[in-house]
Amino acid sequence: MGASPDGKGNVGMGSTSGEKFANGTDLNMDIDEDDDVFDELVSVQELGEEFLRNFCRKAAVSFFNQYGLVSHQINSYNDFIKYGLQNTFDSFGEFVIHSGYDPSKKGEGDWRHARVKFGKVTVERPTFWAVTGGNELNMLPRHARLQNMTYSSRMKVTVELQVYTAKSVKSDKFKTGREEIVEEEIVHQDNREIIIGRIPVMVKSELCWMNEVEKSDCDFDHGGYFLIKGAEKIFIAQEQISLKRLWISNIQGWTVAYRSEVKRNRLIIRLVENSKVEYIKGGEKILTVFFLSIEIPVWILFFALGVRSDKEVVSLIDYGSSDSSISNILFASIRDADWKCRNFREESAALNHLDRLRKETRFPPEESVEECLGKYLFPSLKGFKQKARFLGYMVKSLLQAFTGHRKCDNRDDFRNKRLELAGELLEREMKVHIAHARRRMAKTLQRDLYADRTVRPIEHYLDASIVTNGLSRAFSTGAWSHPYKKMERISGVVANLGRANPLQTMVDLRKTRQQVQYTGKVGDARYPHPSHWGKVCFLSTPDGENCGLVKNLATTALVSTNIVKSVVESIVDTLFDSGMEKVVNDTSSSLDGKDKVFLNGEWVGVCEDSLFFAAELRRKRRRKELPYQVEIKRDEHKGEVRIFTDAGRILRPLLVVENLFKLKAFKGKENYAFQPLLDKGIVELIGAEEEEDCRTAWGIRYLLTEVEGKQPVKYTHCELDMSFLLGLSCGIIPFANHDHARRVLYQAQKHSQQAIGFSTTNPNIRVDTLSHQMYYPQRPLFHTMTADCLGKSGFPLGQNRLEPKPELYNGQNAIVAVNVHLGYNQEDSLVMNRASIERGMFRTEHVRSYKAEVDNKEIQEKRRKAEDIVNFGKTESKIGRVDSLDDDGFPYIGASLQSGDIVIGRFAESGADHGVKLKHTERGMVQKVVLSSNDDGKNFAVVSLRQVRSPCLGDKFSSMHGQKGVLGFLESHENFPFTTQGIVPDIVINPHAFPSRQTPGQLLEAALGKGIACGGSKKHATPFSTLSIDAITEQLHRAGFSRWGNERVYNGRTGEMVRSLIFMGPTFYQRLVHMAEDKVKFRNTGPVHPLTRQPVADRKRYGGIKFGEMERDCLIAHGASANLHERLFTLSDCSQMHVCLNCKNAANVIERTVAAGRKIRGPYCRVCQSGDEIVKVSVPYGAKLLCQELFSMGISLKFETQLC
Repeated sequence: MGASPDGKGNVGMGSTSGEKFANGTDLNMDIDEDDDVFDELVSVQELGEEFLRNFCRKAAVSFFNQYGLVSHQINSYNDFIKYGLQNTFDSFGEFVIHSGYDPSKKGEGDWRHARVKFGKVTVERPTFWAVTGGNELNMLPRHARLQNMTYSSRMKVTVELQVYTAKSVKSDKFKTGREEIVEEEIVHQDNREIIIGRIPVMVKSELCWMNEVEKSDCDFDHGGYFLIKGAEKIFIAQEQISLKRLWISNIQGWTVAYRSEVKRNRLIIRLVENSKVEYIKGGEKILTVFFLSIEIPVWILFFALGVRSDKEVVSLIDYGSSDSSISNILFASIRDADWKCRNFREESAALNHLDRLRKETRFPPEESVEECLGKYLFPSLKGFKQKARFLGYMVKSLLQAFTGHRKCDNRDDFRNKRLELAGELLEREMKVHIAHARRRMAKTLQRDLYADRTVRPIEHYLDASIVTNGLSRAFSTGAWSHPYKKMERISGVVANLGRANPLQTMVDLRKTRQQVQYTGKVGDARYPHPSHWGKVCFLSTPDGENCGLVKNLATTALVSTNIVKSVVESIVDTLFDSGMEKVVNDTSSSLDGKDKVFLNGEWVGVCEDSLFFAAELRRKRRRKELPYQVEIKRDEHKGEVRIFTDAGRILRPLLVVENLFKLKAFKGKENYAFQPLLDKGIVELIGAEEEEDCRTAWGIRYLLTEVEGKQPVKYTHCELDMSFLLGLSCGIIPFANHDHARRVLYQAQKHSQQAIGFSTTNPNIRVDTLSHQMYYPQRPLFHTMTADCLGKSGFPLGQNRLEPKPELYNGQNAIVAVNVHLGYNQEDSLVMNRASIERGMFRTEHVRSYKAEVDNKEIQEKRRKAEDIVNFGKTESKIGRVDSLDDDGFPYIGASLQSGDIVIGRFAESGADHGVKLKHTERGMVQKVVLSSNDDGKNFAVVSLRQVRSPCLGDKFSSMHGQKGVLGFLESHENFPFTTQGIVPDIVINPHAFPSRQTPGQLLEAALGKGIACGGSKKHATPFSTLSIDAITEQLHRAGFSRWGNERVYNGRTGEMVRSLIFMGPTFYQRLVHMAEDKVKFRNTGPVHPLTRQPVADRKRYGGIKFGEMERDCLIAHGASANLHERLFTLSDCSQMHVCLNCKNAANVIERTVAAGRKIRGPYCRVCQSGDEIVKVSVPYGAKLLCQELFSMGISLKFETQLC
């Protein structure tokens, strides 16, 4: 990441020659006596570049074997089930319920009160009730998927209920301090374990049954998702601002904030203008504190904390330099304190002033002022003098920022962010629903606290369905509770899991999202930030409104989980062992020359030599004496050492250069486990903030290159591979660094996730609404580091017996020629070989499922009317054909259904038809019929229709380089150009596709693929470490081809030799889900909207094609008025109405009585009271409707008529 911010190159992470610690130890010496002392550069050169490259590959393989790609989702959920769930219930504490007011009770003794407290929480594994056997069975994910059930487990919690009466009794004031105390007499006590609700279970987590089995349902399934009513739902990691640090900002004035999840612990110091005259700006600036909903001058708070003089306050602030502007601010703050509280320097006067302000607030806390300051102000610091020191440090930070000596905190920096995953999100949602259940319990229990009522067992009051239904509703609708606004809900937290191909599934599970307060321009939030390096992919982000807000984790990025409280306490002991001193509880001693040590934002101590202290901590982390997720940052400029152990930080593995000599012990080993590498300190996990202290080499070769005439750069860390900086979908693109970034983004974000592959290996036990499957998916010829490292070991294929992960690539290797072909491939069209398609190239299968449900017998018996009961079955239908249905209402397997056929037969006892009909353009062969029931008491049926689709004109294809195109022409095999070897291309692409798109990567891929197909050994096309063009051309030349991939071809139509050479080679192409058959829209006459009488819009409802304003403008420009009239009037909503020529108003057709008593029906003008001089005019029905709607509002339209 370049040089470190303090100019020392590497802060305790390696060394710069000649630099020494304060205790005289040379940085070049490794203090561990057990290890031999090496010169790092020599040891790296001894190991050799080839060995280190292979080690990096094997280390990456072991990393993915241990962590996989969705470990952040699963680990967060497991952590929540182990610790978070119990903490959630514990956070509610004791709940006291008072009985309702009863006017018949005069005395105090008869009033009954209740106290409820939650205890231990236990979670079972998922089960469901089998009606036939009358017992509980293990629920597996496939059951939930097939039966539209929620994959969830029961939560049981121990609840303690005490019912007591309270009496006031006189007491000895000298002993208790009060004249009266309240005595409680327990009337009823109940302690039992009850079911509080069901919590959705993440697939492959520790609660899931699939966690233990050797072979799961699907080979591509890595878990990390939930099953809610049969639908697969995932959490998108939410980016939130970290609360674990002081926050200095200048957005709405200069402020420094101590932030906490608990509202009463928050404290803000603000630099405000103290203008004595209202509405006049430019007054003197003063410091005020906002705490417990009150505004206090900072000087008064200092004296309330026990500071005795102004000089002590100034020494606590310890600004350092004598800046006149700072002196003015401090003097103005003293004057302001004097003005608000005259004698605040006197004993307890400041506390009395605070107490007065506290009582004036809307909801004053019950505790006294001293208790409030002790409990809520910086709760981690126990002594008042320590709190005063920390307050002084906050003031100093604010003043430094004001004078420009310290930067304000950046919201977009990843060190200031934390990712909220399953643990944090579920905890937030659970708290909302448990609080709701408690409120409901209080209302019902209150009624039974009257003397004449008996208190029933606690399960009668705690409704388990509140939690169950609340969580299910949040998952289904995606509306999640807001992080800090109680009544609001936010979207974009839960999403449906994409199943177009396995790559899309993995990418969805690795997404992150940043919630912004308002749409539109969000400033810097959308731009890439330097801290994204290696943590989130700097290329793949969606286009449109979410651009830059939705990101993807980099390939090797991990997310930290919470470290248990007991371990954090042991970490504090380790800090003291490493040279940290306690914070003194006085305000007189000076801390000059000592750096502050913060653990998760809380001040835990000071240290004299922060360089040695940070280096010692890192050394302990590399020896397993500290957890490997701990992040250590030394900030020399601010005089701080910050240590983080909290959840939500993005970490990534880097090689530790100074420990590479330990690899000598690993020489000769085939495979490594990742954990021993962490334990030995050869690899360590680095966070966003610690990375600023590292000097990281971009690869092994940078460690070995010596700058001419200069000392070699002293690197502290080294990347495993540069392609791991990219996200999963970018890292598998060959030669991505040779392509324009926009094209790589298209491939990574759009095409790779729309490519048809082989989505699951268990399609027989799934009923997806829509699924695609390619008949002959292939692996590409080239290799990339990401695909190799994710591959399955134990195969004799590929490099180092690793099979590249086949499911990440979804397509086929086609022989592609770059040539014009009769003009049929201009503007990104493709010409394909008809014979290749007939042989099965890009042939896919599409399965669409149709669902229908009916009530089961228990619910039907409760209904009053028998004719309302709907059942499955075959009946004569007026809405569609029922020829393919059996008597049970379902089609037989293999039946060919066309649009208009009934696919599931349903009818009511009254004879009403409720069948499910195939819509316009839907057809297929029946593949499977599933009849089952869900946990809502409904029986449902699913019928899956299969369609086999070969490519046809208009289908969309794409290469791996964002070169998308539609099929423009299917050419016969014999008419294609052929080479001297008789090779005929499968696809012909236009040469104009390359210059403006800037994608030479595709040409390099074709040239490399050609060499690999001819037996070449060089196969890697990893981004940032690709083969040189010379190596590719040399490999082609050795195989007997032209160096540049051009070939002599012959015209298939005439047999003549084509004069120009044609570039040809195998390229990996993908078939995308956008197909002409799904898009084509045609209609002659059809259904119209009943209100406007214009054609309906939907394609599946046999609707019309929209002819909008822009199309209208084109016809006006062409002067085609007759065509325009026909399109917008004759073929749309032409109608006729009557207009009176006298008054120009619309006339109505009515039945009226004439003079002779006869009744006649005809047009009549109510305004003129006459039926004469009325003409019939042709108008669009929409105009007539507008006239009538305006008339209903009291606005009358006049019509000028003209004879056509």
